[in-house]
Amino acid sequence: MNPKTTPGPFRVGLIGYGLAGSAFHAPLIATTPGLRLDAVVTANPDRRAQLAREHPGARAVDTPEQLLADPDALDLVVIASPNRTHAPLARAALRAGLATVVDKPLAGTAAEARELCRLAEERGVLLSVFHNRRWDGDFLTATRLVRGGALGRVHRFESRFERFRPKPKPGWRELADPAEVGGTLYDLGSHLVDQALTLFGPVETVYAEIDVRRDGAVVDDDAFLALTHTCGTRSHLWASAVTPLIGPRLRVLGDTAGYVKPGMDPQEADLRAGLRPDGTHPWGADRPAHYGTLGTDESAISLPTDPGDYPAFYTGIAAALTNPGTPPPVDPRDAVAALAVLEAARTSAATGTAVRPG
Repeated sequence: MNPKTTPGPFRVGLIGYGLAGSAFHAPLIATTPGLRLDAVVTANPDRRAQLAREHPGARAVDTPEQLLADPDALDLVVIASPNRTHAPLARAALRAGLATVVDKPLAGTAAEARELCRLAEERGVLLSVFHNRRWDGDFLTATRLVRGGALGRVHRFESRFERFRPKPKPGWRELADPAEVGGTLYDLGSHLVDQALTLFGPVETVYAEIDVRRDGAVVDDDAFLALTHTCGTRSHLWASAVTPLIGPRLRVLGDTAGYVKPGMDPQEADLRAGLRPDGTHPWGADRPAHYGTLGTDESAISLPTDPGDYPAFYTGIAAALTNPGTPPPVDPRDAVAALAVLEAARTSAATGTAVRPG
């Protein structure tokens, strides 16, 4: 990718203005120095009106094809449309020579994701994946403790994204067609697996239990994954929409201490409520009631959570655009590895055996 030669911030085209586009990507892009939300693809009249209220400087575009028809008008494309469109839209953007960010999962299969990585490398174009949960305050805290040796040698990592939604909600995530890449495993499990791989590295084997629990549901809504990492750590991961009593968000057990953390990172709720990381108030600060506990049963302390930092993702994207050769905040090959684990989980659940990721 050639260095930017025109003055001003990098021009961003956003495809999709549903929850992901409007609550996550658009506000983070708009508040990142060096980036400008220039165009948003949505044909929905209500969403167009919402866009005009929230980002009056951004133009509305009817289709992705119209957005990509003039690649010289943009510097970056962000894909926040339904999962089934991620791979074809990313392929089109990369072929147009545009730096590309894709919401997770990068593609429906690891093979498709590998192909996108090859295409980006061949074209010399930046490709990254919005695995924003790497910047949850709880995960940042756990990472600091693990890498700083505060827990000793970690033998077990437990992580949960659990909800209680006993009735399926309308939308593409609840559709049975595998091409939609819906269901809890790929929605919440993508985050869980990415965090586990980020913290403990490659996986040797995957064991999984994946179920459809709710009346009327046609895609998985309850999943458990047991990963054995090559470093020896075991990760136990829960993704569920049928949990009436939520377990701890994180529990990390080492040979000298443990860390247990309740509650969810506040950034998603704040973004959905219309708050912005614009410097007008502290961002990513956890509630004291959700602080974790560090230590042992004999000696434990309440540990304030490190601030969450979703803005760091697009700050990293701006840095990579400004200085070609700077690694993106999320290497797309990490997303390939996560998809390989999710595919192994599918096979494990179907066969009842532990499976090596492909």
